[in-house]
Amino acid sequence: MIQSMTGYGKAEGHIAGKKVHVEIKSLNSKSLDLSTRIAPLYREKEMEIRQFIAHKLERGKVDFNLWVEKDIAAQVSTINADIVANYKAQIEQISQSLGISLDNTNLWELLVRLPDTTSTQNTEELSEDEWGAVLDIIHIAVDRLVEFRKQEGKALYDKFTQNIDKIEQLMKSIEPFEKGRVEKIRQRLEERLNELKGVDYDRNRLEQELIYYIEKLDISEEKQRLSNHLKYFRETMSDGQGQGKKLGFIAQEMGREINTTGSKSNQAEMQNIVVMMKDELEQIKEQVLNVM
Repeated sequence: MIQSMTGYGKAEGHIAGKKVHVEIKSLNSKSLDLSTRIAPLYREKEMEIRQFIAHKLERGKVDFNLWVEKDIAAQVSTINADIVANYKAQIEQISQSLGISLDNTNLWELLVRLPDTTSTQNTEELSEDEWGAVLDIIHIAVDRLVEFRKQEGKALYDKFTQNIDKIEQLMKSIEPFEKGRVEKIRQRLEERLNELKGVDYDRNRLEQELIYYIEKLDISEEKQRLSNHLKYFRETMSDGQGQGKKLGFIAQEMGREINTTGSKSNQAEMQNIVVMMKDELEQIKEQVLNVM
């Protein structure tokens, strides 16, 4: 079954005092165009992430985002007691020597504003266990995107099937006009020749010219080739994922046969049918660009 290149997946989890978020989305593209935004702690694993996404998604313009929300407890600053005590002793000594009275409240406000009295742990090392848990979250997000792609692919499959069925019906509706136009051509030529009074002509040569003219207008080969292309399009849709480019090539060949049929159609009714076939094919060409 075909897959769409349009998809979206998201997952999150709590790991080591952090909430890890993973978001990934994709649109159609001729090849894999992957852009990433990764939290600094996990940036060393970017190549591994890229390889995994490339293996799973194959094609598409993909945006991958991995970010972290730290829990409140992990963001609490630590008070450096030794440094605060040292500052306090210096301030008290200077106050006594200068005769300045100290208010405990004001002293505390002053102390916590001085350099290095508080610190936050910013140095983190990525452990194998933590990375394994993050990788599981990434897998979940990518799997959800793939499932989204499959659902979109099913909708495209149904739409393509409707278009193909309609083209086949229109192709069959040409047959009555195709059979009747040979006799109309013969009658038209004979009427024109009869208008040329007193002109003698070779009826055998007329038959030869008529056969040649009819062969030029014959669309049997175009119909046969178009029928084969339609059949091949159906088979390719059911032939697993990664068939988008092949379906595009088949659609081009279908268009070539429909255009040739239109150029050989010398009746308004046939030309109207060809226009409707082109409309169905154009819908296929627009949507096939989104098939992986």
